[in-house]
Amino acid sequence: MYVGRFIVVGPGIGAYRVSSRSFPNRQIVEREGTLTVTPTPDAPETDNPYIAYNCVRESEGRAVLGNGSHVDPVTEKLDMGYPARDALATALLSLDYEKDDYDTPRIAGVVEAETATVGIVRRDALLVEEVDEPTLVATYEEDRPRAFDFDATDATGAAREAYDLDFEHAVCAAGMAVDGDGVTTGIVNGE
Repeated sequence: MYVGRFIVVGPGIGAYRVSSRSFPNRQIVEREGTLTVTPTPDAPETDNPYIAYNCVRESEGRAVLGNGSHVDPVTEKLDMGYPARDALATALLSLDYEKDDYDTPRIAGVVEAETATVGIVRRDALLVEEVDEPTLVATYEEDRPRAFDFDATDATGAAREAYDLDFEHAVCAAGMAVDGDGVTTGIVNGE
């Protein structure tokens, strides 16, 4: 099944995976503590504004993850003291779903050591939920948060598990773990 981009968030653990039929020549790179989806060096040129973006950022010991430019304003709102629910709802509502040929939803999550919050804005809904177990939400098919079996316990394991999940067209994945010492991240790029 093709579900597009997806996230899994739970207390202390999270993952983001790029799955793409249209733009598979992408990778995740680390830049000054931020994980960014970028075209690979051999990717064809495009003017599509949705293929390069920050997908994981840290905010005061929390991880913010998502499938687009909304990751930055969610992080900024958290840095200003907003609760995770409000930061997600405000950024998702203001940026809305992507105005592309598919009305692609925006998905995002905030992972903290003891809690996690997940959100999606679709053409027909804005959903933001605090969750107490790993929860999946994707841009297509799985576009409503639901509990999901996810066994990873560290950042690299989360990236690997997300990349290896049985959804079509895996491109790259990021994982994050959050504990009392802060955020650690891991990356798996296409193989």
